[in-house]
Amino acid sequence: MDLGIFGASPFETIDRDGVGKLVRMASATARTVKPGIELGVCGEHGGDPESIHFFNEIGLDYVSCSPSGCPSPGWKPAERRCPRQFRAR
Repeated sequence: MDLGIFGASPFETIDRDGVGKLVRMASATARTVKPGIELGVCGEHGGDPESIHFFNEIGLDYVSCSPSGCPSPGWKPAERRCPRQFRAR
């Protein structure tokens, strides 16, 4: 963080250009092999509003996070930005 390589900590917010690209590719590949597969993410990113929005954009089905991260104060704004039903676990 001190070197300015990342705008935000990748341990708190998904790095869309790196890990996010891998998640997007993996979920697309999985759905071509097994349509209807339920995919989601669990962990700290599941409580981050920006990450939640990204996971919704790429079509994941759910997010979950630790009790301390859910409900995040940003959950409602993230939920409002999601154009389709997206559920927390």
